[in-house]
Amino acid sequence: MTSPTEIEGSATSVTLDKDTTAETEAAEEKTEKGHQGRSPSQLMWMRFKRDRVGVVSAFVVIFFFLIGALAPVISSLYGKDPFTLYPSVSGYEDILDDFGMPYGTFGGVSGEFWFGIEPNLGRDVFTMLLYGIRTSLYLAVVVTVLSVATGVLIGMVGGFFGGKVDYWLGRITDFFLAFPSQLFFIAFMPVVTALFVDPREETPTYLRAVAIVLVMWFLGWMGMARLVRSSVLTIREREFVEAALVSGASRWRIVRKEILPNIVTPILVQGTYMLPSAILSIAFLSYVGVGFTEETPDWGRMFAIGADIYEQNPAFMFFPGIAMVLFILAFNLLGDSVRDAFDPKTGR
Repeated sequence: MTSPTEIEGSATSVTLDKDTTAETEAAEEKTEKGHQGRSPSQLMWMRFKRDRVGVVSAFVVIFFFLIGALAPVISSLYGKDPFTLYPSVSGYEDILDDFGMPYGTFGGVSGEFWFGIEPNLGRDVFTMLLYGIRTSLYLAVVVTVLSVATGVLIGMVGGFFGGKVDYWLGRITDFFLAFPSQLFFIAFMPVVTALFVDPREETPTYLRAVAIVLVMWFLGWMGMARLVRSSVLTIREREFVEAALVSGASRWRIVRKEILPNIVTPILVQGTYMLPSAILSIAFLSYVGVGFTEETPDWGRMFAIGADIYEQNPAFMFFPGIAMVLFILAFNLLGDSVRDAFDPKTGR
């Protein structure tokens, strides 16, 4: 016969077991809601949002892209443009002195000219900078996209197929790496433009832009190709790739579904470093006189003008210099943050 104590103990045990089970199920449900179904991209986004430096850098980069895209709108609202020689405009005849230097403090900064006036010619520095950002930034995007695409293709083919294909693609890459890029830019830019335009005629701006893209693309893909090749050589020996081969998957499917998703991180990070480098190269070409020329607004052109008059008016290079430093720094920090978000083990 069962005693009342035993019956009471059993009831208590059942009650505790039910409570414990309910708590366990609630905890499991909460865990499932909180952690299940998150893709690698979602996890990467969560880690990136926690990186304050990365978020601020992203806002700065987006700001520069918007400034470049909206340069004509801002210029219209501002009421000036980067092509007008304002000393020849009625009401602005006295903005330059007898030596061609702007009146006023800090290069002629005023309510009329927010960033001052260009010495000698008297153009508005603010709109020159807006259009210069537009020219350099979007041309660098084109160069970077083409270089990344070419490097990924060549590196993927060499790393995946191996053997003679990898050997000859590697030798071609080494051959292009042997070129001194800056000297090659200076030497071949006039050659490229001369192929389409008589040297006695003025080269159109669009043709100079195409020539810059071609020359920089020609010598800009090798680093990405080597990075992708080394990554593919590591991944193609993994078990999931061998399993896909054994199951009869085509090479294209293996590359597209198994290999490429696993090398997105180094490609993206390397691309974020290539774009600032492309901007600096474009500015360098214009600075030495083989890139964009007058009247095209460009960061390099502004630095070239500032280098000639920095003793008389050092303020002219202040705003372009600050803008370039901010953008390059923000993009490099953004690349670091993206790398850390994809791979937390490399966190700073």
